[in-house]
Amino acid sequence: MSIISKDISKAIQLLTAEDIVAIPTETVYGLAGNIYSEKAITAIFETKKRPFFNPLIVHIPSIDELSSIVEYIPAKAQLLAEAFWPGPITLVLKKKAIIPDLITGGKDTVAVRVPNHPTTLELLHRLDFPLAAPSANPFSSISPTTAQHVETYFKDDIKMVLDGGACTSGIESTIIGFENDEPIIYRLGSKSLEDIEAIVGTIEIKNSVKSQTEAIPDAPGMLERHYAPKTKTVLTNNILEAVNLHKNKRIGLLTFQYEIEHPNIEVQIALSTSGDLVESASNLYDVLHQLDKMHLDIIIAEEFPDYGLGKSINDRLTRATKH
Repeated sequence: MSIISKDISKAIQLLTAEDIVAIPTETVYGLAGNIYSEKAITAIFETKKRPFFNPLIVHIPSIDELSSIVEYIPAKAQLLAEAFWPGPITLVLKKKAIIPDLITGGKDTVAVRVPNHPTTLELLHRLDFPLAAPSANPFSSISPTTAQHVETYFKDDIKMVLDGGACTSGIESTIIGFENDEPIIYRLGSKSLEDIEAIVGTIEIKNSVKSQTEAIPDAPGMLERHYAPKTKTVLTNNILEAVNLHKNKRIGLLTFQYEIEHPNIEVQIALSTSGDLVESASNLYDVLHQLDKMHLDIIIAEEFPDYGLGKSINDRLTRATKH
């Protein structure tokens, strides 16, 4: 029996009873639980097989709730929240003592955002507590952008996926921390660097992703291997060279805009035939899910242009190729 449902009241009932529920956002589906329930938060980590040192993102219904969970809001954090919430920007700020250390990997900061999805905004407004919600996938696997992706991963492990349709942005939020009140990008995401710099000026990218043996990451989504298909995946700026290198294998090709004529390519999918980076980001994980099901020997992914959301797509593909 399917665990997919559009019943928000049922989701409220489960979450209030300290169960976990998969929820839709504009970026990817999240595996959600009451931030004040140790039972629910532990279940998120255990269900995902996510290391407990890896912090979770807290989802709140509006900017008005931010001061209830963080100690201090730098001026540029306020500007970013006002410009982009609800939306795919996560701010990492000094937490109030009420926020459990289990959520933050023991750090004194908490990652927080207001998701831009009508179903989940209604859910958050009707709940008496915020939700922690990392992506609803097993740790390091491809993130889910449909309710069906989540059901495939967790149909025996959770009671409900709240169906909100396909995610529009398709890759995770951009995560921004603050050092001496100045913003720093910890993870590239669905909001482009250019859009962010239009609000707060030039911003540093601290894209020092960590291996699982290194120190606690500064924010969620900073580990080296992540978003990865089971199929071996390589990223290249020379597709023909990569195809010829693997010519005796069953090759799946992921490209930006154009298809490539080559007899050794078994299947190929372009993310946007019109060359639209926003459309490409929206389609990225769904196409990776499709290719990963095809029993290929290798997925060859084309490197994207290094601007706009192309930077974020390259970030995800780079981490998908870490085996």
